[in-house]
Amino acid sequence: MEKVTVEELLQRAAQPAKDAPRLHKYYKGKLGVALKCRVRDFNDFAIWYTPGVAAVCKEIAAEPQKAYEYTNKWNSVAVISDGTRVLGLGDIGPLGALPVMEGKGILYKYLGGVDAFPICLDEKDPDKIIEIGRALQPSFGGYNLEDLSQPKCFRILDELRSKCEIPVWHDDQQGTACVTVAGVINALKIVKKNIAEAKVTVVGAGASGINIAHQIMLAGANGDNMLSVDTKGILHRDRADRDVLQEKYKEKWSMCMRTNPKCKSGNIPDAIAGADVLICVSTPGPGTIKPEWIKTMAKDAIVFAEANPIPEIWPWEAKEAGARVVATGRSDFPNQVNNSLGFPGIFRGALDVRAKTITDEMCIAAARELAKVAEDKGLSEDYIIPNMDEWEVFPREAAAVATKAIEQGVARFKFTPDELLAMAKETIGKARNEVKLMMKENFIIDPDK
Repeated sequence: MEKVTVEELLQRAAQPAKDAPRLHKYYKGKLGVALKCRVRDFNDFAIWYTPGVAAVCKEIAAEPQKAYEYTNKWNSVAVISDGTRVLGLGDIGPLGALPVMEGKGILYKYLGGVDAFPICLDEKDPDKIIEIGRALQPSFGGYNLEDLSQPKCFRILDELRSKCEIPVWHDDQQGTACVTVAGVINALKIVKKNIAEAKVTVVGAGASGINIAHQIMLAGANGDNMLSVDTKGILHRDRADRDVLQEKYKEKWSMCMRTNPKCKSGNIPDAIAGADVLICVSTPGPGTIKPEWIKTMAKDAIVFAEANPIPEIWPWEAKEAGARVVATGRSDFPNQVNNSLGFPGIFRGALDVRAKTITDEMCIAAARELAKVAEDKGLSEDYIIPNMDEWEVFPREAAAVATKAIEQGVARFKFTPDELLAMAKETIGKARNEVKLMMKENFIIDPDK
């Protein structure tokens, strides 16, 4: 594995930051609205707008589900943020968050064929955000919650999932967890260990860490063999701050009750000792996780160091300390845990069957299909998760998610797996080809030419 210095990595990381302001200013944003209908002459506006559109309006008013047939609701997702936890920048507000939400939109379109719209709210009150989300439902087919601070992000997700009849997803929770679970499934195959018997430690108990632990248990891990660690140490039901956890951090308290039945206490090194799997979604390193701690893990250990821009421990340090499989959040190391492998395909599948929600089981179906794509290509210690440029990932994931939605009775439409795969391929292929055609015809101009 290539060894690089902190300075070299920071130089690599700095280049996109140098290019971004120039190119964002040149294009004046990354998203726009393109027509899907023909405009042969001005008489066509009588069809698309008044008076002809009134006939469509009356049909939808009489039969609301026709909105999916007559409008773009069937393929539209709102990317909703209040800007309180943007990347590693913290609370930079809704305007500061807008470029990130636009970026999410282009990933949705190019990777999943989904039309995504940034909705940045000048509102931090969770009750008001929930009400705004409930009220916006007529315009969208689904919601992607993004960059909301915790603990309110948990409540906002739960409330909107219960109050909305469209799928609601929080990528910082469910997206990171989905891709992590996919990687863990395959890493355990490499080292020939059973997920139900594996000892798993999760360092970081924010939105990502809590949902990772939750989904790993859904995928088959035994909570009795699991430990989670926050800034005050290992979570357990006898902690001194148990009253605070019960009152303000209910998701952490739930993890206390579902894991660590022996109430093991201590800090990160104590939680790592003897573990088969270590997943870190914590403070960027290097040095957050020390090589000597990795040496105390079980034989053929698995380490996921997902902090960006610098992982909690360098991959080569983890390997030299005894880890067999190592994953990070970076694209310049093997086994990148990248949320973009999840949400475009997952929403493609949910939208194609008009799902009422995205269940935890649909997330696990996506994780298992991600793992299967990599397995079909041939697993190795340096290849446990597909890459973003393996485009077949997204239609396969979409079909798996849609199939699970049908099985669970949350889909309004029913198709066979083969039909779902063909539908997803067509929609995603069309979106990619549109971008290529616009670049070829100079509707999207290369600023450097």
